[in-house]
Amino acid sequence: MAPFEALYGRKCRSPVCGDDSVEAVVLGPQMLQYMVEQVNLIRQKMNGGQDRQKSYADLHRRDIEFEVGDKVLLKVSPMRGVIIFGKRGELSQKFIGPYEILDRVDEVENIELNEAFTYAEVPKEILDRKVHKTRNGETVLLKVLWSNHNVEEATWDPEEEIRERYLHLFE
Repeated sequence: MAPFEALYGRKCRSPVCGDDSVEAVVLGPQMLQYMVEQVNLIRQKMNGGQDRQKSYADLHRRDIEFEVGDKVLLKVSPMRGVIIFGKRGELSQKFIGPYEILDRVDEVENIELNEAFTYAEVPKEILDRKVHKTRNGETVLLKVLWSNHNVEEATWDPEEEIRERYLHLFE
C-alpha cells in the first residue's frame, strides 16, 4: 500500500497514476481506526529506516584531532547582505585559509551563565586610546578589554558609548 493510500484511504489521483475507477470510501469508525493504525505503522517503518541509516553513518564518523603545526581551513558563516571577500551569494568563499595551529589550549575559563544561558560582558579596563580622523571631525576610540576575553580579543569602541554605559572606568 502506498503511503498516500494509507494516509487518506484512497488511491492517488494524479497524472502519474491516473486511475479513473476510484472506489467511493465510506468513512466510519472502523475505517478511521484502520487508517490511524496504517499511518502509525508507516511512521514506525520510516523511523526504523532512519535509525539504520544513522547507525551505518556513525560507523564511519570519527572525531578530528589537530596537532600544533597542522594547517586548517576556517569555515566562514554566511550572513545575509554581507559581502565576504568581494563575492556575493553562491560565489562567496565557504572556507578561508589555510591557517597554522599555533598552540593547544586545554583549559577553558569558567563563565557564569544566567538562567537564559547567556552571560554579561562587562569591560574590565581600557588598554589604549587613539583619535580617528574623518572628513567631518575626529572620533576618539578606546581599546577595551572585556570580561571573559583575552587581550587579543579587545575591541576598539567609541569613547562616547563607553563613557555613557560604563562611567566607572573613567573615575
